[in-house]
Amino acid sequence: MTEYHVPVMLNECIEGLHINPDGIYVDVTFGGGGHSRAILKKLSSKGILVAFDQDEAAKQNLPDDKRLVFIDQNFSFLKNHLRYQELLPVDGVLADLGVSSHQFDTDERGFSFRFDDAVLDMRMSKENKLSAASVLNEYSEAQLASIFYQYGELNNSRKLAKAICEKRTGKPFVTIADLKACLQPFAPKFKDYKFWAQVFQALRIEVNQELEVLKRLLEQSKDVLKSKGRLVVMSYHSLEDRLVKNFINSGNFNGEVEKDFYGHIIRPFNPVDKKAITASTQELEKNTRARSAKLRIAEKV
Repeated sequence: MTEYHVPVMLNECIEGLHINPDGIYVDVTFGGGGHSRAILKKLSSKGILVAFDQDEAAKQNLPDDKRLVFIDQNFSFLKNHLRYQELLPVDGVLADLGVSSHQFDTDERGFSFRFDDAVLDMRMSKENKLSAASVLNEYSEAQLASIFYQYGELNNSRKLAKAICEKRTGKPFVTIADLKACLQPFAPKFKDYKFWAQVFQALRIEVNQELEVLKRLLEQSKDVLKSKGRLVVMSYHSLEDRLVKNFINSGNFNGEVEKDFYGHIIRPFNPVDKKAITASTQELEKNTRARSAKLRIAEKV
């Protein structure tokens, strides 16, 4: 499990769920199973854990436990799957967003710019027909510019899109080396790591529709959780964290607060902590991938 993915802020996540031993909990991003195993340790023989993961590789980490219900699908249809399993409502939902260490470190998945010979894939699920290569080769210049600006927060997005469209007329993009060769002139000296991280983040978000899937998860969480049930979400970049923060604080994604006649905020959740929780110094020393993680915990009204 630890070779697949080291669970980030494990103790903080488990504490945030405030686990009832006889309760029903959902881990929508099973991955290496680190968080799920910790939840199972807290559950009694009557407790149930539902785990989601659309990545075939995650199945190799499944523990042999009768209390575990595994669903090999994207969590965007969380409510439907829980209804089908007759497991509504639940006591807690945990989401560890982002890409696992295993996915980053497996070159053929194409998630990391470290592997030049890897194909431009970036799909969380092989059932997804859209790949990073498809985006680069088929999207219009305006679409590419929008993706790099919105999802990568790159100020030179139009120049990047133009360069890509000009390059692909001679030869389509296939490998990571193809993309890096095209955009290398735009990579700032001494800050190229951040640049490539932003480019790859933008493509990955588009390929997997990550922000739309997150919105669907948050919207459904208010329907599947019991009163006083816990929502625990860990994000790894500002775009995700902003959606989670706004939804918890206001009940919508733009952050506009609505109040009742008495001045009370109308929202489905109350934040447990006012600010996002970040990894401790000790954890950061052991796991550098925890440095960008932000954990937010909320309780259903």
